[in-house]
Amino acid sequence: MPRESQSGLVATEGAPNSISELEALLKDDIKVKVAGIDVDGVLRGKYMSKEKFLSAASSDGFNFCSVIFGWDIHDAVYSKELLISNRANGYRDLIASIDLATYRRIPWENNVPFFLVSFLDPDTKEPICADPRGVLRKVAQRAQAKGWRCIAGCEYEYFQFKETPDSLAKKGFRDLQPLTSGMHGYSLLRTQLNSEYFNDLFDESLKFQVPLEGHHTETGPGVYETALAYTDALRMADNAILFKFLAKSVGMKRGVVPSFMAKPWGNLPGCSGHIHVSLRDAMGKSLFALPEEQLKTGRPDAQSEDTRFMSQEGEWFLAGVLDGLPDVMPMLVPTINGYKRLVGGEAFWAPNAVTYGYDSRAASVRIISPPSVPPSATRLEVRVPGADMNPYFALSAIFALGLRGIEKKLSLPGPPVSKLTPEDKKSGKVQMLPQSLEAASERMMRPDSIAREDSVFGNDFVDHFGGTRQHEVRLWNEAVTNWEVERYLELA
Repeated sequence: MPRESQSGLVATEGAPNSISELEALLKDDIKVKVAGIDVDGVLRGKYMSKEKFLSAASSDGFNFCSVIFGWDIHDAVYSKELLISNRANGYRDLIASIDLATYRRIPWENNVPFFLVSFLDPDTKEPICADPRGVLRKVAQRAQAKGWRCIAGCEYEYFQFKETPDSLAKKGFRDLQPLTSGMHGYSLLRTQLNSEYFNDLFDESLKFQVPLEGHHTETGPGVYETALAYTDALRMADNAILFKFLAKSVGMKRGVVPSFMAKPWGNLPGCSGHIHVSLRDAMGKSLFALPEEQLKTGRPDAQSEDTRFMSQEGEWFLAGVLDGLPDVMPMLVPTINGYKRLVGGEAFWAPNAVTYGYDSRAASVRIISPPSVPPSATRLEVRVPGADMNPYFALSAIFALGLRGIEKKLSLPGPPVSKLTPEDKKSGKVQMLPQSLEAASERMMRPDSIAREDSVFGNDFVDHFGGTRQHEVRLWNEAVTNWEVERYLELA
């Protein structure tokens, strides 16, 4: 069984417990690679000499420029001054605290040792408000205080292109060549093409300590789907962010560019980032599972027929997620493009309303419980996020809302999706999710947003992260797209 570190993270195999073990682990190395995560889910890091790394690991950490929280995904400084990194504080340094429990080696980089870091305030030595690992760790600790563990699994759908970073730029990101043609979900034949790349993704993941459960083609030209093995939430977020890094790195070596953009093409299905979640008690038993004596008939006090075979705590957790979902949408769908996947999403299995249902892929939250699975596998699948999500923020939002639902013993908002009609959406009987990043950010940042509650994320996080999303919206509103030029240039 994997050991758990002091921070509650399930440690990687071989992770050191002490500085002396770390020194022994690195005795034949001359350098170490480190990285932290910014609000867009981009790994920001560098090589360090072994000596410098050991010195940092023996103390609070090492200095790292805070500008990674003061600029966007393309390194443009935010148009609005935000809390963590700004002109007023001179884009000062943060402390990058090394997490020894994340040790692994990068097999495609000559097995160089690699560690993740979390970012701390240099004055207080506390996690900064928008550090993705710190935000998720705080939520997980809330569950731990009740004797529970947050458990999760992530699935990615992603397009592959027979391109390179240079060819993308030269083509202006147009007329890109898919790795394979046609719509071939779950195809054994299509994986015979580019089989070295397809198998490298699985095999290198195992070597990189990012274990997978499934890996196959999905519907769309050059689309794969990869399911990461279930584990504790912080380890899952680490694994999810590192799988993207792995896929892009392996792709570079094979002349392939994998894309986790949520909706690259308007007339094709988008790329989801579905998340499976549950809670476990100190004995490892699912908190969502029914006791054995109720398995034949279900829970008599269930609010819905669809929740009969999950526990009362599971139903409260589900109600909490549904209650807060519209207020945390930027944490699940953080990009302008991500909402294109949800608009009219029913045609492509993408949910756009506050809905739930037993084993329903049409719902925002799919209930997976007996009789279709054993009680131990009872869980929820949140189907709103796209592959462009930051997994730390997405998992944080789901678990924070679910725990809030249990604490407040919330009720479900209405009947399951199977009992609803299209007219229910039009009449307002079903609450729709925000349909754009602008609307989602406004809702999250309003004064009475659930996200602002101290027991959820609080004002500092909402103001900083919400400000970064407003920056994205401003850039989009200023952009002139090809669609606009083609539609209006001649005839307007």
